Amino acid sequence: MGKYFEEDLNNILLSENLTDEEKESVKYLLYEYTKVVRRNEKIIRKSDRINFELEKQKEKFIKLSQRLSKYISPQIYKIVFSEEETKISSKRKKLTVFFSDIENFTATTEELESEELTNLLNYYLTEMNEIAFKYGATVDKFIGDAIVIFFGDPETLGYREDAKLCVQMAIEMRERTAQIEREFINDGVVDSFKIRIGIHTGYVTVGNFGSDRRLDYTIIGNGVNLASRLESIAQHDTILISHETFSLVKDIVHTTKEKPVFVKGISREVQTYRVERLKTEDEIYFEALQIKINSLKMINDKNELAITLRNILNTLE
Repeated sequence: MGKYFEEDLNNILLSENLTDEEKESVKYLLYEYTKVVRRNEKIIRKSDRINFELEKQKEKFIKLSQRLSKYISPQIYKIVFSEEETKISSKRKKLTVFFSDIENFTATTEELESEELTNLLNYYLTEMNEIAFKYGATVDKFIGDAIVIFFGDPETLGYREDAKLCVQMAIEMRERTAQIEREFINDGVVDSFKIRIGIHTGYVTVGNFGSDRRLDYTIIGNGVNLASRLESIAQHDTILISHETFSLVKDIVHTTKEKPVFVKGISREVQTYRVERLKTEDEIYFEALQIKINSLKMINDKNELAITLRNILNTLE
């Protein structure tokens, strides 16, 4: 449209019917129009440059966020990139806390070259990290060969389900570590590679700790200390859980009750349980059925007893 408008103005100037004054007016109009066109062209070029720079900055931001995602859990990543202001804050919450480490890892580090040690540790931590993400865990930190994980914040399915997920994760980690050990032994890297795990469910303080310049999203408190102590006294290839965790997961795992122990930093005796394996679906079903059958002894009303018995029989069909 602009091109044709400019041609029209030039054609008008060639007309013999215009007075000198009218021609001057058309020339002025053409001059002003040309200025507007050139100004718009400059704006468009500038806008193109701005868009180009914005695209470059967007690409840099995406690459940066992708790199950052490797350093923090997905749940924490969502918080960092949410629109809410990140500030120093914390709260008390019931979480299930997980600690693990590699038995005699210090001795292993002395036997391996730094390159072998780096490859071994990175491979192990990567495999454990993948399992943790699979179960929706919040990976707090890696401390050398040790892993600190918690369930229940910033996302939770309820503290009972959180505890079950944590124990299921621990069992899968133990199984995967046994596979890794066989790989390492076959490759002649190590003679032994075993982990120990401690789990406790209880109230801890969770949130952002640090300063305005640097924050760390983590957990503190006696509940955290207890999980750490349980890991430190666990035998190799053992998952040791507190009574608090046991009470939440006993319907899905087989456990062995251990003797009560005194652990550093805890004034009372702590009842612990060694996790053996997950129960099968049939075991879970028949245990639930047994509980219902045992409940019949508590029913005195004949009608209520008949209804309850009928419901139990319906579940068997």
